[in-house]
Order: sequence, then C-alpha cells, then structure tokens
Amino acid sequence: MAVPDILDTQQARPSKPHQTRRSELAGFLRARRERLTPQEVGLPPGPRRRTPGLRREELALLAGVGVTWYTWLEQGRPINASVQVLDAVARTLRLGQAEREHLYRLAEATPVHATAEAEPPAAVVDILHSLGPSPAILVNGRFDIIHSNRAHRTVFRGWHELPCIHRNLLWCGITEPSARDKFLNYEDEVPYLVARLRANYAAHVGDPEWEEDIRRLCELSAEFAGLWARHEVREPEQRLRIFLDADVGELRFTINELAVSAVPGTCLIVYSPDDPQTRDRLEQLARLGARDPDPT
Repeated sequence: MAVPDILDTQQARPSKPHQTRRSELAGFLRARRERLTPQEVGLPPGPRRRTPGLRREELALLAGVGVTWYTWLEQGRPINASVQVLDAVARTLRLGQAEREHLYRLAEATPVHATAEAEPPAAVVDILHSLGPSPAILVNGRFDIIHSNRAHRTVFRGWHELPCIHRNLLWCGITEPSARDKFLNYEDEVPYLVARLRANYAAHVGDPEWEEDIRRLCELSAEFAGLWARHEVREPEQRLRIFLDADVGELRFTINELAVSAVPGTCLIVYSPDDPQTRDRLEQLARLGARDPDPT
C-alpha cells in the first residue's frame, strides 16, 4: 500500500490488529494507573474511592495533558499520541525502562525495528570503532542505527530526556521535543534526511515494515507528514551539522556517508570535526565519557 493511501485513510476505521493493540494499550495504562496511590504522587487521599489508585483526571493533571484526551487514550480510541505526551504519561506513571518501551510500542511510537535486524560482519564493526575520536554510526536505508562508536554515544548521550528506545536518526530527531534546541541547523538537515529516506524508499515500496514505519511517523508528526508529502529525493552528499552540547558548547561536524559493500543497503555516517574548536571539545567530551562505562 503506497504511503499517499495511508495518509488519505488515516481517519478510516482501524484494522483488527490496530484495534487489538489499542485495547492492550488501554488495559496497560489502566493497570499502571490503578497501582499508584495518591500519597505516592503527593496528593491527599481524599474521600472514599470507588476504584484503586489514581483517578484518570488526577493522572491527566499530573502529566499535564487534557483529561478528555487521556480518557480517550485509556479507552483505546484511535487517537494519535505524541512522544512528548507519552513521555509525560510515562513519568507520571513511574514506568521503568521495559514498561516505557512497552507503552511506546503499543502506542506505535517506535519504528517497527528499533534495532538492527542482522549483525554486520566483525570487520565492518572494527572499522567503525577504528575511526577513534570522530563519532560514527552504521545505519540502514531507514536510518535505523545498527552500530555506533563510543564517540557518537558520548556526543548524543543527553539527546533524550528519557533513555532512547528509537535507535533511528529520523525518529530521534523528529519526535524528540527538544531536538531543535540541540540540533542548530535542524531546519536544513531534517528535510534532507526525509528526502534521503524517500530516495531509499523507492527500493522498498510495498514492504510492510517500511510502510508501517512511515505510517507511524506520519501519524506522530505533522512535520514529517508534510515533508514526506513533498516527494523530494536526495542523493548522499557531504553536509554540515551543528549541535549544541550542554557541557562543552557548539559542535560543528562535516558529515559523510560511506556505503558498506559487505552489507548492501547500509552506510557508515562519519561526523568529522569541522573546526579546531570542535576537535578540542570532542577531546573534552571523551574525557567526560571515560567516566561512564557505556554512555548512551
């Protein structure tokens, strides 16, 4: 099914799998809400309660979302939930990492494959890590992050308010509420990435996993849906990307995409420092990262 058809039928009646997923999401939210007591979240016990745990309106208030919207979400209605709102609900419900991932998957707020499908050859992984101080990642055509080196994990260690579960360049950029504050030329680079995705999509039209990923992103992000509808395509090219790090300041990188012949459809994306200041700041970040055995 082509993506324009997906967009044109977003208001259509949900399919059986989507209805089942929404029902599971509703039950999960209700169960987690009912296990929280008012005292645990700083609310007075109040009068006698007909049901255990928090009331829907209490949870909505604490999460900063609309009561009607949250009620519909918990009733399993076919509404779209942004990552920002899901994060607020997850924090209020005090979900652990596994529970949060479960919530995101039920709400269709993750790629179909949040991690790589297959392990690349060891020699390719060695090349990735041999790039040393330069951040580098191995991605597939959908920009799923298959592998990353330590420098990349250190640079993007604070990208998400909560631990990353997307493991995808576009999802991490478009769905992260604070991305524009950290990605200083976001307005130039995100449209480029969407155009690169559109070019890669030509070889996967009709692939259920690609179609499902694109449908989910279109529903999560009106921005992505608008960019996707432009039908713009781009070939790989050297790019400048500028990020703001909370500890060391501005980081300017020249980006190169290197095709990996051993794994068709994948490429190494290498972030080379664009100026001496960035090179110095990467060394500072490396020292910071040395304190963390596995920065994410």
